[in-house]
Amino acid sequence: MKSTLETLEDNRVKLSVEVDEAEFDTALNAAFKRIAKEVRMPGFRPGKAPRRLLEAQFGHQVGRDEALREAMPEYYAQAVIEHDVDVVGPPDIEITGGQESGAVEFDAVVEIRPTVNAGGYDGLRIEIPSPTPSDEEVDEQLEQMRKHYAELEPVERAAADGDHVTIDITGTHGEEEIPGLTTTDYDYEVGSGAVVAEIDGHLRGASAGDELEFDAEHPDPDEEAPISFAISVKEVKEAVLPDLDDAWAAETSEFETVAELRADMVARLSSMRVSQARSAVQQNTAEGLAALVLDDIPEAMIDNEVNARIQDMVQRLQQQGMDVGAYLEAMGMTAESLAMEFRDPAEQAVRVDLALRSVAESEGLIPDDEKLDEQLGEMAGMSGQSANELRDRLAEVGQLSVLRADLGKQAAMEWLTENVELIDENGDPIDRAELEIPEEDAEGNNADGNNASADSVDSADSNDSADSNDSADSPDSPDSVDSPDSEEE
Repeated sequence: MKSTLETLEDNRVKLSVEVDEAEFDTALNAAFKRIAKEVRMPGFRPGKAPRRLLEAQFGHQVGRDEALREAMPEYYAQAVIEHDVDVVGPPDIEITGGQESGAVEFDAVVEIRPTVNAGGYDGLRIEIPSPTPSDEEVDEQLEQMRKHYAELEPVERAAADGDHVTIDITGTHGEEEIPGLTTTDYDYEVGSGAVVAEIDGHLRGASAGDELEFDAEHPDPDEEAPISFAISVKEVKEAVLPDLDDAWAAETSEFETVAELRADMVARLSSMRVSQARSAVQQNTAEGLAALVLDDIPEAMIDNEVNARIQDMVQRLQQQGMDVGAYLEAMGMTAESLAMEFRDPAEQAVRVDLALRSVAESEGLIPDDEKLDEQLGEMAGMSGQSANELRDRLAEVGQLSVLRADLGKQAAMEWLTENVELIDENGDPIDRAELEIPEEDAEGNNADGNNASADSVDSADSNDSADSNDSADSPDSPDSVDSPDSEEE
């Protein structure tokens, strides 16, 4: 087989392939063997009829058409590997010779991965959560811990947010009591919004002995009739917090003083904050990098990424023993709406992929043969084969250049995360030294869950945490921004 490559406009190339008659005859023989298995010839078992009899019975063209249909994708794939073409979509193939006899010739025009401009990557400014907790955060943690040890004392005044009221409550819908909203001597914290907002609104300013009746909008949007509430306020109690002193610290924690307790909270909050900030660096860098790509992205690349994400989701659902159709129905989705939901993050991932390749090229981070051999040696050691064997196998299937590109993208991301300017939510610069994990934390020496302050620190506002890759573990979330790991062909 011979092939040539011609570069066209609009990120396309044309592969011209010629397969001589002798080589194509092998495909013809295989085609007639397949045909023999599908037909019955008197005197021959299925699959045993000779080619000459099949040609006489059905004509030579039947086998040739079958051979062309089956063999051309393989010939095309060989040409792609031979010329190391980074294709991103299916080819348009036109047979230019040999459709009826002789050598087979065809042209394949295919779209390739474009080279984009990620100008400005060397001046990226990335916002991440501050790795240093504020005094206000530490004070809030101490306050939450004090609230945990608060004592409730009855008061002779109207209820306010933070107070606890003892109530009898009856909730009805359509003149029928709702079991989950009907009870006696229920302790309710005013302002907690634990049921419906209307309850808090009516309990604010209410006193012991008050009888409250009101309607509230049903939380189910399909229900038009409201929920009717009848509440008897029996007692109002306020939470009395313990004094923030050394005696309380010694009684409720392993520390002797408030200063020691506070220092431990600072250390734990700092560890959590550093972890959040470190997670955000790569994620936010990828998002910032994608925003630099102003070029048009090939639709084929986005479609391939969408399909890859859907296939990954389907595989994870099946591993969990879930039916894909039932899952989509439960989520109120269709295959089409799922694809649309994946589209934006898929395009983002493609932009990251292209931008990282651009950075790798600009910074000279694409590994040379020596570095590639080092990686192959590490991979070969894990697979029990030699580096040369692994190199040859990857080259045969056209994956050697894929590995080189992946290593380049990895190096580009490492370069970026080390060189982007980091700022916190207030726009203040962040020293990378602040993102280093203390040695004792890395060794897990501070992971003792028995510390009295641990619960309060773990309950820190989750809105401060960076959205790392949790979404990748959830089958219904398409919001990953990771760059594509697979090459589309």
